[in-house]
Amino acid sequence: MSTLVRTLRFQDLLFLFLGSVIGSGIFLTPGLILRQVQGSVVACILAWIAGGVLSLLGALTYAELAASRPQAGGLYCYIRDGFGRLPAFLYGWSLFFVITSGSVAALARAFSRYAAQLVPVSASGSTVIAVLMIGALTAINVWGTRKSSSIQNWTTLIKLSVIVLLASLLLAGGRHSGDLRSTIAMTQHGISFLSSFGLAMIAVLWAYEGWQFGTYSAGEVIDPQKNFPHAFLAGSLILVGVYVLAVIAFLAALGPTLAQVSETIAASSAAVVLGPQAARIVSLTILISTFSAANGTILTASRVFFAMANDNLFFRDLARIHPRFHTPAPAIMALGAWSAVLACAGGFTELISGVVFVGWIFYGLAAASIFPLRRTAKIDALPYRVPGYPATPMLVVLAAAALVGNSLYLAFHNPRGFAHIAIAVALFASGLPAYFFWQRKLQ
Repeated sequence: MSTLVRTLRFQDLLFLFLGSVIGSGIFLTPGLILRQVQGSVVACILAWIAGGVLSLLGALTYAELAASRPQAGGLYCYIRDGFGRLPAFLYGWSLFFVITSGSVAALARAFSRYAAQLVPVSASGSTVIAVLMIGALTAINVWGTRKSSSIQNWTTLIKLSVIVLLASLLLAGGRHSGDLRSTIAMTQHGISFLSSFGLAMIAVLWAYEGWQFGTYSAGEVIDPQKNFPHAFLAGSLILVGVYVLAVIAFLAALGPTLAQVSETIAASSAAVVLGPQAARIVSLTILISTFSAANGTILTASRVFFAMANDNLFFRDLARIHPRFHTPAPAIMALGAWSAVLACAGGFTELISGVVFVGWIFYGLAAASIFPLRRTAKIDALPYRVPGYPATPMLVVLAAAALVGNSLYLAFHNPRGFAHIAIAVALFASGLPAYFFWQRKLQ
């Protein structure tokens, strides 16, 4: 079996965690989330905190799994070892065709949207920019894990610094802080509130999407038993703090009314408080941010397809490692190519629903794998144990089930949303004959 070189340290894993999550979501979705909770600032902030808590619980659960099974593939390996090869293959299949590729394509689309604010381009030109971005990241990741990780570290540090600085300036100069008090009261109750809150959570979890990607590179992490728990805990806490700070700052800059209708809330907030030139700086920051998030996604998720190929459950060539760069080059190039196809096929919002819906089916299943894996392991031998077991992973499983159920409920009341989920489910279901095809090849 081909093996990868362990080269990622704590700092790399922390920046990979943060950089893979902070993409375009925090810059684009706060206005959408505020609309979905009928303008209630309290409900909006609660959604961001709830998403962060859920991500923290999931990250701590996965930290135990990653520390006890530090091998390339992450969630794929946990599902395989906990529930068998078929669900693990379906996860990897969905990851390739929907989850990861859809995330990269959506980030590339967001990248091209903000590039158009700096240099006006046509619709076709925007698509070309998205494809070129994916191509550049594919080449960087083939070039070397250490090189792509160093780029990840610097770009993540830049965007974190800019977000915190921008939020501080908006809070200091914003004129709508007083308006927030008038929108504290809840405007919905009961089933209506739960449905709206669940819809908002889909967008919130898109903004938090990516915290699980670090597990895919467990085979390249130095001292994974120590670094995974520490990096995932620190990353989760930093993430929640930065996101809540940014959302409050955007609301203070624009006020709840204008924030609800803003599709580019970060740039709009900067333009109102700091002037039109500041909006261009924010757009440039978002270019760096989406580039960083897409880089982290390609860097990590390609290792799943590498692991599947080593299990003889995917195209065998994807198990090859480049003799010079020591990266799973074929797996990286395959992911980049399919992501480029999706970037040409759909826009930003169309890609989110399918990614979140299919993704959380397997995120819940991966969290549930901790139960059978704990039964077969010697508890004293575990290098790290998730706090609050079994409640912590069970909450992740229940939240995943609630999110998937709410997505289905909303899809049945929205023909367009139903179509997006139906396409994602069809791609997921197509994995069944593919699995039996590869199983036959093993016989």
